[in-house]
Amino acid sequence: MMHRKQFNRRKNKMENSIAARCRNKFWIVFLALFVFWHPLFYGFNWFSFPGIASPAKQAAIFMEAFLADPVRIRAGTVVKNGGFEDAGKELKLKQKDDACAGRYIYMHDLPGRFNEDLMKECKLLNKWVDMCDYLVNMGLGPDIGNRRFLQSRGWFSTNQFSLEPIFHSRMKQYECLTNDSSRAAAVFVPYYAGFDVVRHLWGDFNASVRDSGALGLVKWLREKPEWGFMGGRDHFMVAGRITWDFRRLDDGDSSWGNKLMLLPECRNMTVLTIESSPRDKNDFAIPYPSYFHPSTDDQILQWQSRMRKQRRRTLFSFAGAPRPNLDDSIRGQIIRQCLKSRTKCRLSECKPERRKCDNPVYVMRMFQSSVFCLQPPGDSFTRRSTFDSILAGCIPVFFTPASAYVQYLWHLPRNFAKYSVLIPEGDVRGKNVSIENILSGISNSRVSAMREEVIKLIPKLVYADPRTRLKRIKDAFDLTVEAVIDRVKKLRKEMREGKDSSLDFDDEHSWKYYAFGTVAEHEWDHFFSKQISSTRQN
Repeated sequence: MMHRKQFNRRKNKMENSIAARCRNKFWIVFLALFVFWHPLFYGFNWFSFPGIASPAKQAAIFMEAFLADPVRIRAGTVVKNGGFEDAGKELKLKQKDDACAGRYIYMHDLPGRFNEDLMKECKLLNKWVDMCDYLVNMGLGPDIGNRRFLQSRGWFSTNQFSLEPIFHSRMKQYECLTNDSSRAAAVFVPYYAGFDVVRHLWGDFNASVRDSGALGLVKWLREKPEWGFMGGRDHFMVAGRITWDFRRLDDGDSSWGNKLMLLPECRNMTVLTIESSPRDKNDFAIPYPSYFHPSTDDQILQWQSRMRKQRRRTLFSFAGAPRPNLDDSIRGQIIRQCLKSRTKCRLSECKPERRKCDNPVYVMRMFQSSVFCLQPPGDSFTRRSTFDSILAGCIPVFFTPASAYVQYLWHLPRNFAKYSVLIPEGDVRGKNVSIENILSGISNSRVSAMREEVIKLIPKLVYADPRTRLKRIKDAFDLTVEAVIDRVKKLRKEMREGKDSSLDFDDEHSWKYYAFGTVAEHEWDHFFSKQISSTRQN
């Protein structure tokens, strides 16, 4: 009995040993097969054999296309007829020639309190004018219709401070929008900064109330993953008022504006304004919205042709009001010179009760009949009137380079003498010059050449109707977006290289760097020699 038990124990032990050895050999064989088959299965292109293509291959093509452009795949524009073959073809073509490569824009979906809700408070957006009338048609204002001196279509009664909804509406139609922020060349922030601040510019509002919207915006942006890519340096926004409304230097309740553009986050962003600060690096001026918003290329071409044929019987004109409360204003001298040159100058004093200067038909009629249009500074350096005059084919006359030459760098020629005249404001203030004599002394041939340059500028300075899209012509919006993308591309390159070109100059000379690419001594230095104080425009 004892021998049988010992025998059984030895038998079981041997069977267990044999089973263990088999299990070990099985795992060794399995491992060897895995090592052999893994590179063979994954490393070899089985799809190269005809007839092997399968639904798995189609699924792989679809997934690759989806990762490359999830927006178009979701929209169903790549997958056709229920199959994935076209998706692969589309992807190959896309990789070779993507019209939007390097041009994609990601637009933040901001809470309504930062943009569209502000339009609902339209009665608070202007102390003197009911802005509700101007915000129809996506911010273009009421359609003027067929009027004498204007074309039958494309003309609207547009308020000069309506840029934010107009630009936002155009961005919604931008052909290279993307839902994938990692592909974006730049990130648009559709914040209506001007509409936000203007509600609190007049009245009993303290500084904290005026800053609340701006502070809420930057807090919202910081919490988004897109902000971390470049710390906001790839972000841009539009502020449809002059820069001084957003540069309050202290927290006194009686100080003007808010401090949006002085916030660290906004100093990283590109801020587009209708008037920028010549001394700061993060804001850039783009054209005021004028009255013409063409919906087709032909409307622009027809208007340009009409302005070339226009008869101009008045040598120069001025539309504006005096500024007796501003000691440095030269408007009083300009009005006196215009009155003295009655046969050569046409004057329209902009009085609130008459509202002629807010009438597009009246303004365009006066400018169309003039060879030169005077554009002196008002409450600030720039004027919407500058763009109205160019639209009418009237040669602008400036009295400081801060009114246009160092402002609209993306839209106006660097050779300012080709399209305009500069009469130093100091000469007018000192009564050392006659505006009539200077303008009369310009030869007819030069006047014709300058007018042609002005008329060529028209497409670059208008904002097309957001409800349509121009086919061949680039308008102010197109040029602005291109310039922003180029700027962000440069900033991105500098970040990779650990550089910062803004360290090459200080704020005092930034206007020269952006206008001429150098901070060397310049003939306009005396225009900017004194500290530019914060001003406001009503």
